[in-house]
Amino acid sequence: MTQNDAIPAARRVALAREPGRPGVSGAVQALITDFFEQRGDRLCADDPAVLAGVGLFHGRPVTVLGTRKGTDLEQNLACHFGMPTPEGYRKALRAMEQAEKFSRPILTFVDTPGAYPGLEAEARGQGAAIAACLARMSTLTVPLIAVILGEGGSGGALALAMGNRVLMAENAVYSVLSPEGFASILWKDSARAQEACELMKLTAADLLELQVIDRILPEPPGGAHTDPAAFWRTVDTALRDELRRAEKLADPARHRQRRFRAMGNDWLSAGKETI
Repeated sequence: MTQNDAIPAARRVALAREPGRPGVSGAVQALITDFFEQRGDRLCADDPAVLAGVGLFHGRPVTVLGTRKGTDLEQNLACHFGMPTPEGYRKALRAMEQAEKFSRPILTFVDTPGAYPGLEAEARGQGAAIAACLARMSTLTVPLIAVILGEGGSGGALALAMGNRVLMAENAVYSVLSPEGFASILWKDSARAQEACELMKLTAADLLELQVIDRILPEPPGGAHTDPAAFWRTVDTALRDELRRAEKLADPARHRQRRFRAMGNDWLSAGKETI
């Protein structure tokens, strides 16, 4: 597939968590012109862990959504280290509704360990906010292209990733929970996280084989953070191709529904086990 095929899964997890890894803010700067950020969920507050706005991608109006970790300690704390609150998901939903109204394709960029797990988030409807995003994405009539940039953790990631096409950076990871959580649940020992990485099928190569994703985005040697400009050129080329493909769909909503309902069927029919 690429020059980095032999990298162990645990190393890819470390690269996905690299503090300098390109994120949604970099995507907007590198790929989008005339960007206008939208803030607030119109119910409670604004969550900086979710970036939402409209702009131009090669002259085509698009809606951009993404989870944001921040670039320094202050921003990381404000963004809960990339873990959105219900307000963030409701802001994303608001942007989706607007994209539907004005027939704008949606580009999403995901890099999150998962939704914010605090008691206050649960009290304000975390689960319901994620479910509302999933429900709306399943019926959107505009194309949606999702890109997993770094960590793709659980429902917190899936809430922005139900795309007609799902792209994944070569050293990104995408799973139902963290390796540490997996090891704690399965073996009662979080120290076995590296072992869990190999079992969870969370790498891009694994997920392409499982048909969870559609395309792998190669990274520069050493990871995307070593040459962000080169990485964004790769993303730009892929998004242009995928957007042209998605805009030819007669019924993007039906395509999306069929894609997710069929996920894993070939694997199961072949009698294979994922873990």
